[in-house]
Amino acid sequence: QVQLVESGGGLVQAGGSLRLSCAASGRTFSSSSAMAWFRQAPGKEREFVAAISWSGGMSAYTDFVKGRFSMSREKNTLYLQMNSLKPEDTAVYYCNRLRSWGIWGSVLDAWGQGTLVTVSL
Repeated sequence: QVQLVESGGGLVQAGGSLRLSCAASGRTFSSSSAMAWFRQAPGKEREFVAAISWSGGMSAYTDFVKGRFSMSREKNTLYLQMNSLKPEDTAVYYCNRLRSWGIWGSVLDAWGQGTLVTVSL
């Protein structure tokens, strides 16, 4: 497995921005897997947010974050730039490697601690 550590969450007012990071270690460069961000809001099931291929040539975003969030990878660090944040974006955000492209619910590694994003009214 690849070890994943999320960071960058915090408290922000509606309309503000945050940049999340996901540091990967292990055999990341050998596996060359696509990576994705997920989130779990209070009282709700974990859901897919966005994904990027290893090369960065392909990306995918759910409708509720398109135009507001952007994803990128630099070496072994994954980023999620979040702009125009809304209260409904409040959740614990997780990263993980995708088992295959297009199958957003299947991941390769154990879930980490995640990073909490709280957007105030």
